[in-house]
Amino acid sequence: MRGTPQNGTTMRRRSFLGAAGALAGTGLLTACGSGTRLGADGGTPDDAPSFSGGEYDGPKVTLQYWNGFTGGDGPHMRAMVEAFNKEYAGRIEVRNTTRQWQDLYPAMPTAITAGKGPDVAVVHNDWVATFAARGTLVPLDDVVSAIGMKESDFIPAVWQAGVYRDKRYSVPLDVHCLADYANARHLARAGLDAPPQDRSGYEDALAELRDAGVKHPFWMPNKWPAHLMFMSLLWQFGGELYSEDGTRALWGSDAGVEALSWMRKQVEKGYGPAQVAQDAQYNAFKNGKVAFTWDGIWQINDLRTNAKDLRWRMAPIPVIGERAAVWSASHNFVLTSQAAKDENKVQAAKFFIDHMSKRSTEWAKAGMIPARNSVRAEREVAKLPQIALAEDVEVFRFLPALPGVGDVQSKALELAVQKAILGRAEPAEALAEGVRTADRVLAENQRKYAK
Repeated sequence: MRGTPQNGTTMRRRSFLGAAGALAGTGLLTACGSGTRLGADGGTPDDAPSFSGGEYDGPKVTLQYWNGFTGGDGPHMRAMVEAFNKEYAGRIEVRNTTRQWQDLYPAMPTAITAGKGPDVAVVHNDWVATFAARGTLVPLDDVVSAIGMKESDFIPAVWQAGVYRDKRYSVPLDVHCLADYANARHLARAGLDAPPQDRSGYEDALAELRDAGVKHPFWMPNKWPAHLMFMSLLWQFGGELYSEDGTRALWGSDAGVEALSWMRKQVEKGYGPAQVAQDAQYNAFKNGKVAFTWDGIWQINDLRTNAKDLRWRMAPIPVIGERAAVWSASHNFVLTSQAAKDENKVQAAKFFIDHMSKRSTEWAKAGMIPARNSVRAEREVAKLPQIALAEDVEVFRFLPALPGVGDVQSKALELAVQKAILGRAEPAEALAEGVRTADRVLAENQRKYAK
């Protein structure tokens, strides 16, 4: 498993794109049988009763709710669930089960088949297509229609991330993305108040910081979050990850080479050590040794709690390429095929999903960017530091809705990035080799998830 026990927040985030992604390739997610679809009493999961909106008016039901919020975000989610249970006591009881993401993902299909899994769950956007293809999830188009949800209520990219084969399988709760964290004392040495937002300014600042005595101002990781940095830069240089039909990896393009070459050059210029151990760049930043580090916005609360002597600033990652873009992900509410066996559970679960989506103010305090525009506009939320990163929502970019995409990432893209950063291959060579592997895995996934 990736991550370091010393940093629970960091370890938790590694798991959803790292260890969990690797689990997709182990066969654990296909425990229900390759190519089979889970259904309610032998039927298809698409047969679940429709939702007409409004308050839940059926008999009392108990919903099993699974999520992976085991770190600093956990208390905020528990508070939201407790508030819901208090408001709807006597009608709906939501039983909250929290598991590490890398345990939750492989456990869900098998548990649901046995009737011992969740009725409603939170999963990351890049797992929606995989679970939908397996029949583990029930579409939520009726929820969207009944309560008038539409793209204009949400950040557009995160709204589209929940659609697989023209059906909506999830309702987004948030967006979490990379950000550029800066040591405020180091910025002052370079005469800056905030991290530069363009390539020339950023590169000049790194040179000035080294001249000012910051030996290694920008440590370039070769593991997490190196691949997230690469994807952000790939999009900035105008590249794409995969073909629209999901059969080819496109990240070995000229844009990909430019992106990875820029990352490697930061090592060659001596702005960081030649080999950075897992999480070393983030820990060095917390200890005041690094001027800039790119990491997820979930680190906000960790820095506040565990780096109280550090004066830091947060800004969007700089535009190194031709346009602003940043890797992003999202927590999404989903309804499972287990709940589809009980009409009352279906109605209660869909009501719960709608309720939680609308009342995500508490969730913003966990360091997330609410997916709903109306929530981000609330006075209490608008003043939170991460909300400034959503001034231009067009910059958020997500992995495509491809079943098994996490497997492709972990087996091909991440390894290609690592090899180039460590200097074991030229960027173009590393990417070309990775693309060949990715195309093989994509072909395997086409067969594995075919209906």
